Amino acid sequence: MEKITLAHGAGGREMNNLLEELIFKKLPTFMKKVEGGLGIDFPDDAAAIPTSDGKYIVVTVDAYTVNPIFFPGGDIGILAASGTVNDVLMLGGIPIAALDTVIVEEGFEIETLRKILDSMFNTFSKCGVKLIGGDFKVMPRGQLDKILISTMGIGVAEKLIVDKNLRPGDKIIVSGYIAEHGASIYAAQRGLTPEFSELRSDVKPLVDLMIPLIEKYGDSIHSASDPTRGGLSMTLNHWAKSSNTLIIIEEEKIPIRESVASYCEILGLDPLTLASEGVAVLGVEGEKADEILEDVHSLGYTEAQIIGEVREKERKELSLVVMKTSIGGYRIIEPPVGEIVPRIC
Repeated sequence: MEKITLAHGAGGREMNNLLEELIFKKLPTFMKKVEGGLGIDFPDDAAAIPTSDGKYIVVTVDAYTVNPIFFPGGDIGILAASGTVNDVLMLGGIPIAALDTVIVEEGFEIETLRKILDSMFNTFSKCGVKLIGGDFKVMPRGQLDKILISTMGIGVAEKLIVDKNLRPGDKIIVSGYIAEHGASIYAAQRGLTPEFSELRSDVKPLVDLMIPLIEKYGDSIHSASDPTRGGLSMTLNHWAKSSNTLIIIEEEKIPIRESVASYCEILGLDPLTLASEGVAVLGVEGEKADEILEDVHSLGYTEAQIIGEVREKERKELSLVVMKTSIGGYRIIEPPVGEIVPRIC
């Protein structure tokens, strides 16, 4: 492709290829991380800088542009705060602070901006995260679609959770129903919400889940992610590639709400590629998996399931995700391709 398309921002194969060609291959190795830390040498939604006392400063940066900006279950404010907090958590960090940049279009209503900011501030406050700085810009009418929020999150980790550390024998845990955010956004964009009133975004910060698990099972959690753009499919394919393993999952064990599954079937959407904004996917030590799942349930995530396991690759050149279907067959789950749902996060 010679020009950027919406597919390049969808979180799937096109975006990964673009980043690989324009950034990852261009930077020399010494620029990809701070010595002793983690950077784009192993790309993740956050990075880490080592400190003199053996801990890590975890940092993340992201931009949020969703359509519509108010959607069933949330708005762009809670989306930005939750995404920032969750990206710090998934690298093993305890979130402590954030900065933001808010850019709005000329003519944007101040009361609407107030609601969005209050939503973001309340979410950070509930997580104990301090908003320590930021920036505000206004673009001329027609040069921006309503509002864009960019954030930086900062946390501290005793030990990092790095996806490349996934190993054969590990189990895959999903903390709740998948595809809720992507389905609700798609329905809202198509004006279908009244017919599918149960569709609501799952957007929320995961501090109540991840901090207890990090503190209790830090050594047993080998990978963690919130499956946003590209969904569960992209998350697991990234894990398989970065850890050089084979991942086997079972379709019947993947938690999907019936209304979401029905909506996806009607419109020909694959729920495995749709975003979740309040779900954690964990790769955990096999012997600890049942115990960890019990704790996940006790923390209020009662729909959590062990959906599969990690195995040695059968062929040297292939790192695959394979799903055992509900009718007993097998199919390869490939990274999503093309424009999945535009402007979801």
